[in-house]
Amino acid sequence: MRRTYTGGIALGLAALAVLAAAGAKPLENKHFHDEVHETIVDCGLTLQHDGVFDGHFLLVPHGPDGLAYGGVQIRGTETYTNLANGHTFDIKFASAFRDLRVTDNGDGTLTILQQGAGGFVVSGSHSSIVLRDPGMNRVEFRVDHAGTPTDPSDDEEIEGSFRVVKESTGRNDTGEFCEDLLLIAG
Repeated sequence: MRRTYTGGIALGLAALAVLAAAGAKPLENKHFHDEVHETIVDCGLTLQHDGVFDGHFLLVPHGPDGLAYGGVQIRGTETYTNLANGHTFDIKFASAFRDLRVTDNGDGTLTILQQGAGGFVVSGSHSSIVLRDPGMNRVEFRVDHAGTPTDPSDDEEIEGSFRVVKESTGRNDTGEFCEDLLLIAG
C-alpha cells in the first residue's frame, strides 16, 4: 500500500457559511468521526497505525439551475509506530475543500472546479525533523450526472478527467510517504 500526502491551510467555517448564506436547504449536512487502529505492513516495515478523524460535510443547491455545491472540513491525527524500534511518525492535519464552480456541460456531464486548503505537520518521537506542508490548490474534474444534474447521489467521476489547475502553494517539505517514514521512524 502506498500513501500520498494531501494538505493546505484550512478555510474553516467561512467556506461553509458562504454556502449556507445562499439560504438553500442543504441536500446533505453531516458531521463525522472515524478512528482506525490496525497493524499494517508498509514501506518494508511492520507498523501500528492509529488515527482519529473528525469532519463536516455540507452539500447545498446553488444558483438558478440548483446544481449541488459541496464543502468538507476534516482534521485529525495519524501515528505510525515502527514496531521494530518503537519510533513514531506522527501526522497532524486540518483541511477544507469546497466546490468553487459547477458547470453543466449539456452532454450529461458536470465540470467541477474545487479548491482545497489546509496544512499538516509531520514529526516523530525520536527525530528532530519536522516536515510542514501548508498551502492551497485547485483541481478540476468531470462527473457523469446520470441524467440528474441536481442530484449528486448517482454521479460518477469520469476516469482521466482529473487535472490540477493550480499546484499546491506554500511550503512543501513532504515527499514520498515511505521515504519520509523511513527518515523519521526507520
